[in-house]
Amino acid sequence: MIMSDTFKIPPLEIEQYTLPNGLRVVLNRETSVPVVAVAVYYDVGSRNERPGRTGFAHLFEHMMFQGSENVKKAEHFQYIMKVGGTMNGTTSSERTNYYETLPASELPLGLWLESDRMRSLAVTQENLDNQREAVKEEKRLRYDNQPYGQIFDLISEMVYTNFANAHSTIGSMEDLDDASVEDVQEFFRMYYAPNNAVLAVSGAFETETAKQLIESFFGDIPGQPVPPSIDVEESREVASRYREWEDKLAPFPAFLIGWKVPKRRSPEFNALYLAGKLLYDGDSSRLYQRLVKGEESVIQLFGFTDERRGPSSIFVGAIPKPEKDLSRIRDIIMHEIRHIADEGPTADEMQKLHNQLINESVRLRQSSQGGPKVRPSMPSMTATRP
Repeated sequence: MIMSDTFKIPPLEIEQYTLPNGLRVVLNRETSVPVVAVAVYYDVGSRNERPGRTGFAHLFEHMMFQGSENVKKAEHFQYIMKVGGTMNGTTSSERTNYYETLPASELPLGLWLESDRMRSLAVTQENLDNQREAVKEEKRLRYDNQPYGQIFDLISEMVYTNFANAHSTIGSMEDLDDASVEDVQEFFRMYYAPNNAVLAVSGAFETETAKQLIESFFGDIPGQPVPPSIDVEESREVASRYREWEDKLAPFPAFLIGWKVPKRRSPEFNALYLAGKLLYDGDSSRLYQRLVKGEESVIQLFGFTDERRGPSSIFVGAIPKPEKDLSRIRDIIMHEIRHIADEGPTADEMQKLHNQLINESVRLRQSSQGGPKVRPSMPSMTATRP
């Protein structure tokens, strides 16, 4: 842990520019390790879906590994693994991303693979059918057949009143069954365009060489009309204040409390994010000390901030020990929230926050995939590849 009040993290070597077709490029040169990471973020997530057409954003996370004009089905994995690299993709309410970590000499490979599927993804009936089934299986494994697997989707529906914010990232299986290949092709055309994407390259590369490669691979991919803007505004009220859900797979009862909060990067959001860290982040947090170490009334305590461009949310939950009074646990949580609101953090807690934030930033920079990351947020959909 870094303790000095005066310690300052040196700035990253960031260069940003935009290609004529609208692709935004972020370069972060860091040559201490001969590794490079390539990531493409598309500005499309579940927030962009409409009623009757949910699940498309996550479906495309799967579709993007089904081949393109010059890369056959499953070859993306093979190319990366043969050179000792790693890769994956994730989907959230806000964006869908794809990334590779490679030996520095393989930067052309990573850029070529990402550009080929941006340019010419194979959106076919066969690929749509088999990836629909893959998504259904993922839902069964990660949601339907997991203890507490549906709790976060349920509370999002309770917190948010706007459909764009409230519905599940994995979407409706019925909606996916009803989707035609033409629907999916239109989704790809609208959102998987260079002017709706950000390409980030971080690691050991020569800047001019990287720029030339990016221009060569991405420069002639045509842009598309700008996608329609999304209304994510919310009323102050929550959609539902209390709900019980019987989870037959859960070994113990659990509860989760959610709050609607201002959008990310606002002063109010930043303050709430830091207050959340003091309440539930780590063994020294107030709620851990009260409920886990002190009263020993909970098996597990958890909390996190769901960071969004529109109204965001904060969640605090616990799995109480058998026979423990759930109402008392909830009262303690609310008491600690009121206490930090009324009294504010102590000087020691502010020092702890300072140290934590520096430590997190340093640790992020120890990986080429770290770079200028956003704060941790609600878990994304992640498809782990073979």
